[in-house]
Amino acid sequence: MPAIKKRKVTDEATAPAPASAEDNDASSVSSQSGDEGTSPEAANSDEKPTSTPKTFKELGVIDPICEACANLGYKAPTAIQAEAIPLALQNRDIIGLAETGSGKTAAFGIPVIQSLFQSPSSFHSLILAPTRELAYQIGKSLDALGSTINVRTAVIVGGMDMVSQSIALGKKPHIIVATPGRLLDHLENTKGFSLRTLKFLVMDEADRLLDLDFGPLLDKILKVLPRERRTFLFSATISSKVESLQRASLSNPLRVSVSSSKYQTVSTLQQYFLLRPHKHKDIYLIYLLNEFVGQSAIVFTRTVHETQRVAFLLRTLGFGAIPLHGQLSQSSRLASLGKFTSRSRDILVATDVAARGLDIPSVDVVLNFDLPTDSKTYIHRVGRTARAGKSGVAISFCTQYDVEIWQRIEGALGKQLPEYEAAKDEVMVLAERVGEAQRQAIMEMKNFDEKKGTRGKRFGKGKRSRDEMDQEEG
Repeated sequence: MPAIKKRKVTDEATAPAPASAEDNDASSVSSQSGDEGTSPEAANSDEKPTSTPKTFKELGVIDPICEACANLGYKAPTAIQAEAIPLALQNRDIIGLAETGSGKTAAFGIPVIQSLFQSPSSFHSLILAPTRELAYQIGKSLDALGSTINVRTAVIVGGMDMVSQSIALGKKPHIIVATPGRLLDHLENTKGFSLRTLKFLVMDEADRLLDLDFGPLLDKILKVLPRERRTFLFSATISSKVESLQRASLSNPLRVSVSSSKYQTVSTLQQYFLLRPHKHKDIYLIYLLNEFVGQSAIVFTRTVHETQRVAFLLRTLGFGAIPLHGQLSQSSRLASLGKFTSRSRDILVATDVAARGLDIPSVDVVLNFDLPTDSKTYIHRVGRTARAGKSGVAISFCTQYDVEIWQRIEGALGKQLPEYEAAKDEVMVLAERVGEAQRQAIMEMKNFDEKKGTRGKRFGKGKRSRDEMDQEEG
């Protein structure tokens, strides 16, 4: 902690006011450590040993929250937590940049809950998230972190009943976790609800908030929030949109970064590619799932149709697979996630709805059945495994049509990844069984499409309503 203070004082002493637009109105605090943040090697400098905190208590966290962290199995702070928490406890605005799976939720959740413990009030904090699933996950994490001091949270997202949400807001929760569209609906339509007494604003996955065109809604929300507040902006990547949001909503913030590059994955993740013809993708998918049998896996596809088809294919062959995509109802999406996290199903076939923000601790393998079109999405997909210091495997299918996309991904990562070894003779033994399952899956897809009818029209190119903005199109 003294090292962090020293860097903070140095930043303030050398730059009492922004010297140019290049400073982006933020001081910088960079970590040389990776995802661990607690290894002795990370403290390889002239600083005293105390510069690398080993416990949350050393960061200044109070005992009740330390107890909650211990109950959750948090043995030591991650890099982003070790850097961000002490500064946040000093009442500074924070911009936190760290790769997915590095513990960002606790990095902002612990200071918020500690402030609430010291000064209890209703509508104390607002956490904004881009998607419904992420909002629910943050809500669960904050409930757990605040369990020892009886923190009350309310999750306010689209696709759910507004009346029951209004009742929840009427009970004056301490913390609101919301998606922007539904929050603005309540600010405009729910009598007696306002955020004039707000103490903390947190924007999680800020770049994604802006990717989903929440910008105009965020502007309206910021106008009704008090100026005297603390603001935390957390993201895995930063863009020009995020920079402009930072200038509009933060006051003299400190930037905390534990990523050494724009595109970074954790060191405990083993990454491979599998170069095979497109027509054999299904066969190799079954081969890999047999290789990793008994382990939990997420299979990422590019479209809703392919997600559903692959799920039908795997079920026909006896795998416990469940689909997750944007055309499922909100209750069905939550049910799918619940079955996967509880391990009653060990394979999740998903679009990029599941690529970002969701913390599913037991994911062992990520299979990119369809490559994502951009490198940032690849980072978030493979970040579903190897979380919180655990190891994981990511294998990406690369067909004759995907070579250029894969080269761009490797270019963004700054390295060439090895090819996964799969003996063709062993794989092609499965061809006949997979062929029969493919025919069965096609028949089930026809029935599925007939039942769905025209429901998919809302995922066209037209503008989505405010209530649908927090439901990703994938």
